[in-house]
Parts: sequence; C-alpha cells; structure tokens
Amino acid sequence: MIFLFYTFVVSKDFFSSLFHFMKNSIQNFVFKFRAEKNITQEALAQKVGVTRQTIIAIEKGNYIPSVQLALKLAHFFKKPVEEVFSLQ
Repeated sequence: MIFLFYTFVVSKDFFSSLFHFMKNSIQNFVFKFRAEKNITQEALAQKVGVTRQTIIAIEKGNYIPSVQLALKLAHFFKKPVEEVFSLQ
C-alpha cells in the first residue's frame, strides 16, 4: 500500500515537473497567425475540431497540443509546424 502511494506521489511530481518544463520551453504563435487571418477563436476551433477553450489555452501557453492538433493548426495557417510552434 505504501509503495502504491509513493509511486503515485512520485509520478504526479514527475509529470507536473515535465509539464512545467515543456510549458516554459515551447513557444507558439497561434494568436499571431489567428489575428493575421482575422479569425475568431471559435471559428479556428471549429476548423481544427476542438473547443474554443482549447484554442484559448493554447494561445495562453497553458496547453501543449498533441502532434495531430499542432499539424492541423499549421495546415490551417499554411505554415510549417516549426513556424507555429518552436522551442525556446
């Protein structure tokens, strides 16, 4: 029982640290490209098949999209994925 609790705590801390590292090391330009296209968050969300809240979270840097979603966003903006998302 103690082992399971310890494993959960270590795993939780590990994933929390990993997310914090990734959040601070991946920069995105979704807001910039969305503004250039003069499209709303809602319209972009519909085009790529997610909710408006997901687009908001990506733009704020609170959510790192899956590879599939990153590719959909890049395709929508007609940009290489490396231009929409980059390592800092």
